[in-house]
Formats: sequence, structure tokens, C-alpha cells
Amino acid sequence: MGFKLFNTLTRTAQDFVPLDPAGRRVGLYCCGPTVHDFAHIGNFRTFVFADLVRRYLEFRGYAVTHVMNITDVEDKIIRRVREQQTTLRAFTGKYEAEFLRDLDELRCVRPHHTPRATEYIAEMIDLIARLLARGIAYQAADGSIYFSIDKYRGCGCCYGQLVKLNFDAMRVGERVASDEYAKESLADFALWKARVPEDGDVFWPSPWGEGRPGWHIECSAMSMKILGPSFDLHLGGEDLMFPHHEDEIAQSEGAGVQAPGQRFVKYWMHGAHLLVEGKKMSKSLGNFFTLRDLLAKGFTGREIRFVLLSGHYREQFNFTLESLAGARTALARLDECVAKLRELAGATPGTADAALLGQITAVLDDDLNVSGAWGLVFDWIRDTNRVLAAGTATATQAANALATWTALDTVLGLGGKSDAEAPPEIVALLEARQTARKAKDFARADALRGELKTHGWVIEDTPKGPRLKRSA
Repeated sequence: MGFKLFNTLTRTAQDFVPLDPAGRRVGLYCCGPTVHDFAHIGNFRTFVFADLVRRYLEFRGYAVTHVMNITDVEDKIIRRVREQQTTLRAFTGKYEAEFLRDLDELRCVRPHHTPRATEYIAEMIDLIARLLARGIAYQAADGSIYFSIDKYRGCGCCYGQLVKLNFDAMRVGERVASDEYAKESLADFALWKARVPEDGDVFWPSPWGEGRPGWHIECSAMSMKILGPSFDLHLGGEDLMFPHHEDEIAQSEGAGVQAPGQRFVKYWMHGAHLLVEGKKMSKSLGNFFTLRDLLAKGFTGREIRFVLLSGHYREQFNFTLESLAGARTALARLDECVAKLRELAGATPGTADAALLGQITAVLDDDLNVSGAWGLVFDWIRDTNRVLAAGTATATQAANALATWTALDTVLGLGGKSDAEAPPEIVALLEARQTARKAKDFARADALRGELKTHGWVIEDTPKGPRLKRSA
């Protein structure tokens, strides 16, 4: 059985076959952050999901070009720039840097390209000009350019490819200038917004006058400029299916830039909503978390990543603080096992277990069934611990097991224990405890052990000396 992905476009699980005739190169685009504030944990479920897709494609031998845009101009951003009396770049630059820092904290591989919308205005203008030339876009009285859904459908094109739309029940023929509009509205949407006084200094010249792009046109222009008019995978949260992704398809295919018989995107993948403590995230409910909120509570990016990867990407997922505590326990089991393997293996070279890798590949080939993969991983940890406890494992067996985990972790991206070492202040407490023991000041040594425990660390005395590990 080959690698299957659920394609929102066809509403079925399909064999993944790249557009590349050689079957090797893959173009992947994920809708990135709108940098008007810190990204929240719901956003990061999508970005960790995209990271898993990329990692698994590379694990399967594909050469991936990964693009994630930075939306640095849209309605909310302009409003906040005006309110804070700052410049567009000064405002968005702060949140862009924080987003990339958060991405690193979650051990996500940086995309190959992170284009900013403001750097692709010329490409957006060109795309809009094509739509005007084909009669699918029109200029309104205020100078703004709109996409006409009626004209698009009149050309024999389908609007409503990702979601089923009831054209009789929904409002049709209206016009909306807002970047985010009512889901029940089948409205002509703004491709180019004529400059208004509230925009301040945020505007660009165009053949239709000064203004700025609408949100939807940004992703079409950036993705096709970098990946070409047709590419393999487009990812995002399910909240973007309509209108954003539907509008992307309409304006990209309406421009007529694809080769005959080709689509804008072959496979669309959407991650499900994230609940927090069983409810939709809301600041008023106190369950709205940015990554820095969770780090301030003492959790690590690695633990957060583990939780975000514990459920299937298409299933609604309930993120809880209790699940983060469970992640700490699970990762402690993993780290302890890997540490013992390293100790036994030493410098012995190893070879990964092809049978286990094959089992996990077969599970992940089924639309990235990560829950099934975790089951196999923790079965492996249990079996490995039994062999280690029995004292029958050889250095070669330990090295092979390490090589197996290293291969698996290229997909899971958790990092080994070396990536989760105790911070310097914790190491200093351990060293002080060792000094006290050598001086036979056992009361002091016990007090330091207790202090380490209050910080979430325990000491495991081994024949090769003391070892720190996170308490469960």
C-alpha cells in the first residue's frame, strides 16, 4: 500500500503522487501567521501538523520545498499600526520574530521560504491584472478591484470545490471589502483595496491607483511565484477552507496560468480545530494560551509538541494542562530508555531496525496515523526496557536501538535527552550536592536533593555517577 492522504478537494483518501514526473520533488505550502499578535496554541496545532507532513515526506525520500507565508499587511495590522502610531515594518517585525522563535521552541523545521506579503506586491498586481483581462474581476466606483463570483461561474468554473455551498440559500452578489467576512456570504471579495485615510502610510502604487492587496490574493501570488502555477500540497486549518482557500482556488485558476488539465493545487489538507480544556479558546474563559503562556507555567516546547502530535490531524483535539503533565511523564520514559541505550552502546555503531521502521511507515502511510505510530513507539520502549532490565543487551543491540530511535525522531522531531538537558542552575545544584556528599555533609546533600525536586528534577545514582532526570 502506498502513502495515502485525505484530500479535501476530492473528500477521499488518495495515493500521494507528486506532480514531478520523476516522482521526487514536492511543493508544499502552508498558510502562515498573520503577525498582528503572538500566535496561540490553536495556530500552532496547524504549524506542528505541517511540520509532521514535511518531515514524513522527507523520511519517505521526497525532496520537499516548504513555503509558509507571513501575512504582514491586512485589516487588523493596519488598525493596530494606526493605534500605536508606529510603522508597518516595526509593528509586524516584532511579532514575526516571536513567531519564528516559537516555531524553533516547538522543534519545527524552518520552512525553506517564509515570504512576506509586502515583498510580493508586484506579483499580486500582475495576478489581479490577469483576472481583469479575463473579465472575472472588475473595478468598483471607489477604485477597488473585486473578484466576481458570478463571472467566474459563468466561465464554467466551479466555486465551492472545498466546501459544499448552497447558492440558493446563501447571500450572493454582495461585495465585501473586509479581509474576513461572514461564512454565509457568497460575496465578491476585494483583490485590491483603494487607499483610504485610515490606511495612513500603508499603501502601494498600482495601475488602478494607490492602495493595498486584499488578504486572499496574497497567498495565491506568493505560492505560485515560489512553487509554480501548479503544486502538490496546500495545508491549513479547517477554518480557512471557506472563504480563504476557496477564494485562493478561484483567483488562481481564474487567472488561467495553469497548464491544460492542471489544477492550482493537487492535494488540500486541513487540520481540525483545537479545543482547550474542552471548550473553544476564549480569553474570557481563561483558556486562551500563547506558547509563552505555557512556557511561563513551567512546560517545555518539547512537551507541548508531544501533545500537539498525539492526535490525528483531522480529529478535533482537546488540549489540556493535564495532557501536558502526561507528556512530561511519557517523555521521561523515553529519555530514560535512550539514556540507558547510550550508556551501554558507547561508541559502537548501529543499524536501525528495518522491520520496526517498516511497521511505523505502514501506519503513517495511512493519512499520517500518528496515534498508531505512538502506540508502536511506546511498545518498542517497553520491550527495550525489559531487555535492558534483564541485563542481556549487548552494546551492538543498544547501538541498533539508538539508530532506530534516531530514524524515528526525524519524523517526530522530539529530540533526544541531550536537547532537554537541565538548565545551568539545576546542574549547579547537582554539583553542589556532589560536593556536599564528598565532604560527608549528608544533611546538606539531602537538602539540595529536596531543592532539585521542588524544581521538577530528581537524581538517579548510577554506577557511572549521578544523573538528572525530570520528575514525573
